[in-house]
Amino acid sequence: MDRQPRAVSLISGGLDSMLATKAVLEQGVHVEGINFFTGFCVEGHTHAIRKQERDKPKRNNSLWVAEQLGIKLHIIDIVEDYKEVVLNPKHGYGANLNPCLDCKIFMVKKAKEWLIQHDFDFIITGEVIGQRPMSQRAFTMPIVAAESGADDLLLRPLSAQNLPASRAEREGWVKREQLFGFSGRSRKPQIALANQWGIQEYAQPAGGCCFLTDANYSDKLRDLWAHRPSRQYELDDIMLLKIGRHLRPRPHFKMILSREEGETNFLEGYKNEFMWIKTASCSGPLVLLDGDNLTEDDIRLAAELAARYSKGKDAAEVVCKVACPREDYTELKVKPFSEPIPAAWLL
Repeated sequence: MDRQPRAVSLISGGLDSMLATKAVLEQGVHVEGINFFTGFCVEGHTHAIRKQERDKPKRNNSLWVAEQLGIKLHIIDIVEDYKEVVLNPKHGYGANLNPCLDCKIFMVKKAKEWLIQHDFDFIITGEVIGQRPMSQRAFTMPIVAAESGADDLLLRPLSAQNLPASRAEREGWVKREQLFGFSGRSRKPQIALANQWGIQEYAQPAGGCCFLTDANYSDKLRDLWAHRPSRQYELDDIMLLKIGRHLRPRPHFKMILSREEGETNFLEGYKNEFMWIKTASCSGPLVLLDGDNLTEDDIRLAAELAARYSKGKDAAEVVCKVACPREDYTELKVKPFSEPIPAAWLL
């Protein structure tokens, strides 16, 4: 090759992709990062919104990793393209609604398209054999390479010594003996390597970086699909599933109740899109009503429930503001809902 080799690295914001990228940088390769925004990402969303989570760094970990490594990061919105992966995964779901194998195939395929457009030479991922039960097994590694079309352009530096040599190794762009043979779910080898390289701070793994791996979130998404004419979603839908307390007191409408100040501020941005309720005579949640053809009885029930979750839950009467999108509010006086909340209402 008559120029410096160039690689694009999938940067999730976690330790594995950070180490995999550094392993290739150490060998003199020019690396740029790529991060795909699906809308289901965990990091940087809910704890950035909530006031109570002040102890967590409010940052985009992918950008932070790129900064630590000194590389350029390309963030690409794939929300629309990604819908087919979520709705109809060829390889099925994991324990919840996580299409992990299809997701990895899709992202590597997108990375290859980017590689071709920008005249780069190979792709880096932080995959480790045996670390993820669905997408990172010895059996599925070749599936990702083949079905994405990346084939031997795909280099997994952390497990490279346990895999057939990639093109980057065969061409001498990287030295195989300076890559690694990690396998299994233990994080000890990665942590030891981070310490060796002087990396003291990194995002801690917490069951994956995608809300689709979370049982509670997946239940809310199933409920959303069950009450829509078609099994679809928009970005606002999946963002709102991350926030607040969700109740479905009746089949044709759902309530989203803020739980603290940060969530209230976030939901304020949706008052022009949803009917809303806010307690006026005492502090309480901002409530969005997601549904059509709500009756006066529906609205009264929702106001009673809003009062139940307010500081006035023991009062004889609570005054609530009620408004349709982009309209002035009216006031409604209600007695807070006093019966036990049926378990079927809680999402």
